[in-house]
Amino acid sequence: MNSNNYQHITHESIKPFIDNNSFILILGSFPSIKTREVGFYYGHPQNRFYKVISNIFNEQLPTSIEEKKELLVKHHIALYDVIYSCDISNSEDSSIRNVTPINIKELLDKFPNINRIIVNGNKAKELFNRYLIKDIDTQNIEIGYAPSTSSANAKMSLEQLVEIYKQFII
Repeated sequence: MNSNNYQHITHESIKPFIDNNSFILILGSFPSIKTREVGFYYGHPQNRFYKVISNIFNEQLPTSIEEKKELLVKHHIALYDVIYSCDISNSEDSSIRNVTPINIKELLDKFPNINRIIVNGNKAKELFNRYLIKDIDTQNIEIGYAPSTSSANAKMSLEQLVEIYKQFII
């Protein structure tokens, strides 16, 4: 990979989507270029995240950011990422280096109702286990690892993703 393609990017433009009524925190790795352009989580139109969530709750698929937020709030779901800043080439998880993780302890202290964390995708799982798990009270917070909802994860059908995520969310 050509190091000229790397950019150092922080998570400043997309804040954690969380409130005091959130019980479930879903953590991805880092926002894609498309997500950063859109300004909200899972912004790439091919990402199946909102299809999965709307299927689980038998809700209409949200299309606008406002509808996505309403769906998440209604079902007490918070969103954030494992990485606060990193060097990355395009949106390739495999290119991520020089990671600064989020401060998960501070986040969980501020939002004590979180009782489940779902880690979305293999890169997020790898980084979560490397940087964050040590700061989580796993006696009181259930951790689940789920496959990526990205369209790059073509080996998983929407139906398979729904069944797996349903185990963690319901």
